[in-house]
Amino acid sequence: MAWEAVFTLFLLVAVLGALVVTRVAADLILMGALIVLVITGVLTPASALVGFANPGVITIATLYVVAAGLKETGAVQWIARRMLGHPRTPSGAQARLIVPTGVLSALMNNTAVVAMFIPAVQDWAQRLNISASKLLLPLSYAAILGGTCTLIGTSTNLVVDGLLQSRLDIHLGLFELAWVGVPLLLIGGTFLVLFANRLLPDRGGLNEELELVREYGVEVEVESPGPLVGRTVAQAGLRSLNYGYLTEIDRQGRLITAVEPDRMLQPGDKLYFVGAPECASELRRIQGLKPANGSVHKLDLANHQRCLVEVVLGPEFAALGQTVRDSRFRTRFNAAILSLSREGKRVPGKLGDIRFKMGDTLLLEASQQFADQYRFRRDFLLVSALNDSTPPDFSKAPLALGILLAMVAVSASGLLTILEAAFLAAGAMIGSGCITASRARRSVDLPVLVVIASSFALGAAMSETGAAQWVAGGLLNFGVLTPWLALALVYLLTAAFTEVITNNAAAVLMFPIALAVSEQLGVNFIPFAVAVMFAASASFITPLGYQTNLMVYGPGRYQFTDYMRIGIPLSLVVGTTAVLLIPLVWSF
Repeated sequence: MAWEAVFTLFLLVAVLGALVVTRVAADLILMGALIVLVITGVLTPASALVGFANPGVITIATLYVVAAGLKETGAVQWIARRMLGHPRTPSGAQARLIVPTGVLSALMNNTAVVAMFIPAVQDWAQRLNISASKLLLPLSYAAILGGTCTLIGTSTNLVVDGLLQSRLDIHLGLFELAWVGVPLLLIGGTFLVLFANRLLPDRGGLNEELELVREYGVEVEVESPGPLVGRTVAQAGLRSLNYGYLTEIDRQGRLITAVEPDRMLQPGDKLYFVGAPECASELRRIQGLKPANGSVHKLDLANHQRCLVEVVLGPEFAALGQTVRDSRFRTRFNAAILSLSREGKRVPGKLGDIRFKMGDTLLLEASQQFADQYRFRRDFLLVSALNDSTPPDFSKAPLALGILLAMVAVSASGLLTILEAAFLAAGAMIGSGCITASRARRSVDLPVLVVIASSFALGAAMSETGAAQWVAGGLLNFGVLTPWLALALVYLLTAAFTEVITNNAAAVLMFPIALAVSEQLGVNFIPFAVAVMFAASASFITPLGYQTNLMVYGPGRYQFTDYMRIGIPLSLVVGTTAVLLIPLVWSF
């Protein structure tokens, strides 16, 4: 081997080691590797930076905007509440969860699906009296399996398709992967329904932690007409939220303090909740409820400009000693007070009659600029905005879903490429007001894109220096390998990589090795490329290999061993199925 190939292999080992054993961000590690390859002359700048112009990478960036439009309108929550239903057993709940998650993950990026489903599933688990730990990991696994069904379901598929386009001028169809992906979803989903309840722990929920946080009282009203009228408290998902609980209902001046789960909701009911600050945000995501505080509706703010903010009153707050009603707080600060907490506890009585004291903590609905505008004012000792607290605009949920389905339809029909359809869909999301331009910019996950694009430099170095061919030759020296056994070896190696480094990096690094293996065997490369796609996505054994696994780690209160207990048998089932099916669809 030339020195460039040896150097590339050493650099590859160093990158893998840094990703596994250090806490340095993956984008910094891979960008550093790209810089080293350019400075040492292993790659030219044009070769090293080719990933930043790859169609797959640009498509992923564009789809972030489409997914954000669906999130801003509450479209996924809108679907979830209509499809999840009221199963009676954990296995039944898992079955009802896997189907919509798998379908949605096939039509949009699966990471976005999990991000939007987590609060809905936590709420659903509370209503069903099932531990969220029984549902959140199956949610992640179903999203991973669903994402393998189409080219746009996961960023890994788009990355490998982009490599196929740039290296071999091969374009895969939007639903071409479904011949293997759909059977994997069905078989993997069946495995989860049969065994997940037995293999996953019962780790409880968040209710027991509510006493440790600031306590607020939040009042909302049942909209009329609205989807909650005529439904029971339990059916509406209000019996037990993640961050609060329903204490009483004010029905035309009559107070109902013992709120039974089967209590029917009527138009104009005022519901009083007690809980953490996030309770207010949680309630705003439920279609059919509106703040009972009339000041909220008088704010001169569009829906997408609103968020929840906590402030602590300082000694120079001008209205100390005045009642909330007399303080003209909304006029002075263009913010509406939702609730008031004193010494960590809610203050009883009507909000308007409470007198301000220094140190009171207010929960406000205000503009997104409120925190920056008042952070250094002497009125408040502390100003902090709650993350992800903008209320969804449910009225535009059908429009956002229509844009998504139109994108899929024109791409599947061949009228436009996936990239072109994604461009139009992102533009339609912004143009129709499903998402603002500023939020569209913030929705693009730049570190993930840098990881993917800079990984291309290592892949290019492996190919150009001959390092990939050397690794492929080493794999084939294990003995006389048939194409099927070589395919299984490529799948196994990719799956091992994706458990310890990012799925996209694993795909980009294994692509040149898989290409070299197919060339040395003299067989069709497509089955090997597809094997890399599926194996790079099939991360079930650790929380590190796939973003969705890490996203449910905290909310589900999982431990590392929980992933291994269910992930190892699921990986064997999925891997065996994939290796058997791929050559039947794409022959050697």
